[in-house]
Amino acid sequence: MPDIEDFRLEETTVWSFPERGTWYTHRAIFPGNFAPQVARNVILRYSREGEVVLDPMVGGGTTLIEAKILKRRSIGRDINPRMVQLTLQNLNFSVEDAYEPIVTPGDVRHLEGIETESIDLILTHPPYMNAIPYSRDIPGDLSRLGSLIEFCDELEKGIREFYRVLKENAHCAILIGDLRKAQHFVPLSHWVLQKFLRNGFVLREDIIKVQHNCRSTPRWKKAIQKYNFLMIMHEHLFVFRKPRRDENLSKIRYSMYMEL
Repeated sequence: MPDIEDFRLEETTVWSFPERGTWYTHRAIFPGNFAPQVARNVILRYSREGEVVLDPMVGGGTTLIEAKILKRRSIGRDINPRMVQLTLQNLNFSVEDAYEPIVTPGDVRHLEGIETESIDLILTHPPYMNAIPYSRDIPGDLSRLGSLIEFCDELEKGIREFYRVLKENAHCAILIGDLRKAQHFVPLSHWVLQKFLRNGFVLREDIIKVQHNCRSTPRWKKAIQKYNFLMIMHEHLFVFRKPRRDENLSKIRYSMYMEL
C-alpha cells in the first residue's frame, strides 16, 4: 500500500489512485470515503500552512487528517454524530506543531458559528443522493434523499453557506459522482455543477477521478451483462473559486453560465 513517501502532486486533470494511501490513520472503513491522495493534492495546491480548511460533511475525517498532517487549521462538521465520533478517533495522533482540528455535529445547510469570509479552503465529499445511506433516521440527512431535484435543492442551501464563509479568491473543492437508475445515466454531477455556478462560484478545474476497488463492482458486472449498459468508473472533482468583489469576470464567466 502507498505510504506518504510515495505521494506525488498531480499535474493533469485525470487522477487515478489504484491503491489508497494508508499513512497515519487513513483506512477505507466505510463505503464512499475518498482516498487521502485526493485530500492531500487539494490541500497542498489550494492552501498554505496555518490557513483554515473546512469539511462540512466530514465523514471519516480524511480531509481533517490531511489538514492536521500538513499543518493547516481545520473545521469539520457532520449531521451524523457517529461520523463525528469516528473522525475524532481518526484524529487521535500527534504531529509536531500541528493545529488540533475542531469537529462538531452540524448541518451543511446551516454553518452556524463559522464567520463570514473566514475559510481559506473548503474540501468535501457529499453523498450521491441515496446511493449509500449513511443513517436510518437522522432528519435532514442528504444521503436519504432519492429525488434528484430535492437533493440538489437541499445541497444548494449548503452551497450558499459555502459562498458565505469562504474568503474572496479562495477555493471550494467537491468530489461528486453520477448515478444510474433503471439502466439510465443520471448526471448528478452536472446538476451540482450548475448549482455552484448559479450561486456565484466560477469553475477553476474539472478533474476526472478514476474509481478503483468499488465494493459494488461485482454486482454491477452481473447487471451490465444482463441489461447492456456501461459501468460508471469515474467521479468529478470540481474545484470552484469565489471571485473577488471587484473582479472582471467577462473572460471566465461565459454566456452559457448566465443561462443556467
